[in-house]
Amino acid sequence: MYNRYAVILAAGKGTRMKSKLYKVLHPVCGKPMVQHVIDQVMKLSVQAVVTVTGHGAEKVKAQLGDVSLYALQEQQLGTAHAVMQAASILEEKDGVTIVVCGDTPLITAETMESLIKHHEELTAKATILTARIDDPAGYGRIIRNKNGLVEKIIEHKDASEAERAINEINTGTYCFDNRTLFEALKSVSNNNVQGEYYLPDVIEILKKQGEIVTAFQTNEYAETLGINDRVALAEAEQIMRIRTNQMHMRNGVTITDPANTYIETDVEIGQDSTIYPGTILKGKTIIGTDCLIGPNTEIDSCTIGEETVIRQSVAHHSSIGDRVNIGPFAHIRPESTLSNFVKIGNFVEVKKAIFGKGSKASHLSYIGDAEVGNDVNIGCGSITVNYDGKNKFLTRIEDDVFIGCNSNLVAPVTIGKGAYVAAGSTITKDVPGEALSIARSKQVNKENYVQKLHLKK
Repeated sequence: MYNRYAVILAAGKGTRMKSKLYKVLHPVCGKPMVQHVIDQVMKLSVQAVVTVTGHGAEKVKAQLGDVSLYALQEQQLGTAHAVMQAASILEEKDGVTIVVCGDTPLITAETMESLIKHHEELTAKATILTARIDDPAGYGRIIRNKNGLVEKIIEHKDASEAERAINEINTGTYCFDNRTLFEALKSVSNNNVQGEYYLPDVIEILKKQGEIVTAFQTNEYAETLGINDRVALAEAEQIMRIRTNQMHMRNGVTITDPANTYIETDVEIGQDSTIYPGTILKGKTIIGTDCLIGPNTEIDSCTIGEETVIRQSVAHHSSIGDRVNIGPFAHIRPESTLSNFVKIGNFVEVKKAIFGKGSKASHLSYIGDAEVGNDVNIGCGSITVNYDGKNKFLTRIEDDVFIGCNSNLVAPVTIGKGAYVAAGSTITKDVPGEALSIARSKQVNKENYVQKLHLKK
């Protein structure tokens, strides 16, 4: 096998996106499109990846990190000019280089691997990834000779009527002998209306030198879709969402309405889990087996155990155990940990709190900055009062505690093991274990008060 290298073209601003965000950083299914490209390229056993940056260079580097080397294209003078910027890193190396655009997030490692293998088997100096489409208007056409090798690429505006009838197009992804590529780039001219250096000109240069130039046709045109505006971005999002949902279904997940279920590409879901419509699964979410998620639920970067049910709720950046029951209409905010058999019911908000095994907050509560032990019952309307306007404080509720309805636990405070807090109490001091704490005003009934009030009017 030859050494393999990759050049990713990610320098364009993307004017047609009409956005402050640089084009290749626009997300598709939750991940920047250039990150999708990098992730697929890294499956090809490449020795080095060079990302050519321009607009937003620092932000692209921050996104991709050290998985790539970088070359800067200070002026955007065409695709050949962009690849030239990688010369100082790659031009002296032997091997095969694949050139991919950073705005093609749907391309897969399988397609690129097939392209490279086709290139290697034919000992070609250049191979073009092509596709057939129903309406090729505006695309460069692939002209093949009788042996199936590429004779030339002809742009639509320059093509004859017969050539325009050809529906095999240049997708903009290429494979080259590395040394040959960088040598040929030195001969590319900018003698055209735009005054730019175009990578397809390398094909013509190599043909004139008598080199083998071939093409590999993919049956998956959608993979080659380049994103230039928000319309194409939405199209790519839909295609990737279908691809992702189908992958999960084939792996044993039930998705009852795939068209209305939104799962980002890094999400993992165990077998025999069911995802109901309106559900959004984001980030590094991992869901165990036999779970029921949704409908209308948003989960972002959570770890969820087995046989857990989350209905019509929101959970972000938290750990949720086995056989937990959440919702409807609960909010699990970041840095929360819900142990096995926990119940978080309707209109309960949990923030940066730990719930021990079997503990419950069944309705209408706020539990923030708290450590809740095992088998604790938190009654309806109870809250941990964690904020004094400047600082947050911790509430500790030990095992087997019963918190009555409408209780306020004013932090910092500890409720000892087995203690009871009477309904309607405002607790400002620690409660000893197995004690009953009552902290509420004495009831006063004023007889005939309403009658007297009416007489005053």
